[in-house]
Amino acid sequence: MRKSYDRYFDKERNCGMREKGFTLIELLIVMIILGLLAALVAPKMFQKVGSSKQKAAKAQISMLSTALDAYRLDVGSYPTTDEGMEALRKNPNRDTWDGPYLSKDVPPDPWGHPYVYRFPGEHGDYDLYSLGADGQDGGEGENADIVSWE
Repeated sequence: MRKSYDRYFDKERNCGMREKGFTLIELLIVMIILGLLAALVAPKMFQKVGSSKQKAAKAQISMLSTALDAYRLDVGSYPTTDEGMEALRKNPNRDTWDGPYLSKDVPPDPWGHPYVYRFPGEHGDYDLYSLGADGQDGGEGENADIVSWE
């Protein structure tokens, strides 16, 4: 009698209960959901990285433009194309040079390319721009040039 009593209660305790853990189907469903979320979110996040680099380039161009304007106020003209923006850090043998106008070396653009500087410029007193992610003239989106005259 004791044996049947134990079996009855063991069945009652285990009825409707399964062992702890996840089934393979449950794990696959969770992995599919995570994959879909990653596929939807990742492109938007990478797009934000590209636009933040463009904003950083605009901010650097603005900072460099301010330094160029300070140079012009002291010297009377902007550095020549040959002198380049290095004239903001080292005196190019100008008597009224009162720099350095930048506390550090001229930074590369956010993509690691040097900024392009021309004096006299085609679009203003000088042209200062980044060639964008591809390092080539022109382009669209992340490859577009970031310019000082717009």
